[in-house]
Amino acid sequence: MKLFTSFPSLILLASFAVSAVGGLTGCSTIQHWQQNLGEKRHFQTREMWVRETTDKDLLTFRKINRMKPILFNDKIIEGNSHDGIAAYDQTSGQESWRLHVDYGVEASGTLIHNRLFFGANDGQFYSVDANTGQVLWTFPVRMEVLSEPLLDNGVIYILVGNNTLYALDAATGKQIWLYSRQDSSSLSIRGGSKPAIRNGTLYVGFSDGALVALLAQTGTVKWEKQLSRNKRFRDLDSDPLLEGDFLYVLGFDDHVYCLRAATGELVWKGERGGYGAPLLIGQTLYYATTTNEFVALKRDTGELRWSYKLADGIATSPSAYKGLIVFGESQGQLRFLDQGTGRLVASFEPGRGIFSPPLINEKNDTAYFISNEANLYALKIGWTYEDHLPYLR
Repeated sequence: MKLFTSFPSLILLASFAVSAVGGLTGCSTIQHWQQNLGEKRHFQTREMWVRETTDKDLLTFRKINRMKPILFNDKIIEGNSHDGIAAYDQTSGQESWRLHVDYGVEASGTLIHNRLFFGANDGQFYSVDANTGQVLWTFPVRMEVLSEPLLDNGVIYILVGNNTLYALDAATGKQIWLYSRQDSSSLSIRGGSKPAIRNGTLYVGFSDGALVALLAQTGTVKWEKQLSRNKRFRDLDSDPLLEGDFLYVLGFDDHVYCLRAATGELVWKGERGGYGAPLLIGQTLYYATTTNEFVALKRDTGELRWSYKLADGIATSPSAYKGLIVFGESQGQLRFLDQGTGRLVASFEPGRGIFSPPLINEKNDTAYFISNEANLYALKIGWTYEDHLPYLR
């Protein structure tokens, strides 16, 4: 097994850890012990297993593998952009089932109970039994699907590559309604927006730079806002993020926007555009820019808190883990940054880069992602200490 150890952390142990130490008396002695131990604290990533996800050895040119792994009971479900999707044992990586899909599965999926929903590169949208991989129904969207579906109140909402949003009955796959937009631009980014929903209103970004609010029941337009007017790329491929009365949206190669969800009124606009799914923790908005940075902004004003310059490519959508921000680099490594400062805490090198947003399972301190080589990784992650004291959560 490979073992990658990070840089020492200067963070002190939490106060509850002090009570576990016997024989220490006096505040100054305890504080000195805390400081010395804190300087020996390290973050580790340890490869548990790695699994080739393609049915045969990958001898053709590499494609983008960007599906975020899905946790289902004791399994991890992952698709590749070559030949299909499969389920693997969380602990060992042993394959449980496999479903062949022509041209593979690139978009992330969604899960409810034992039902898995995802779109594929063969122009079909699938409902699958997550226990067995058996196909329950398919719906022909006739375009590759690059966005994650939204499931709400028994309805699946999915945006496909020709700017068409479908509403499907989750039980049967029957079409309820569709909404389509025309994009006159000759250039578009390969991606798609996962809709957001609240109180019966859907919020969806399109490749023509428009953010549209639709009535979820009928697909009727409630309001629309033309955000990006770039001459090159106008795509709003980010997943709109709803928080309180506000909506956060990233424009590719453009700006970051904060809007009032009820009306679409612009609250503030930041200079750094992005893509994928932004992450909001407390008063800070985190996201990957399209200028080789990863940034943290104040959620109320858009003011920059910190930025981290990437050495290789662009970053994936982020995940959070116990005070850390975790993301992959399209031509580099899996990175772990301190949420408050942007300081690099640890990294893991899979080779050939990462487009897949990492899945973090905090219950067993494990990270999962698929690399550009179509290999699924399971990493054990967490803090450890040089003097081998017990691991403290």
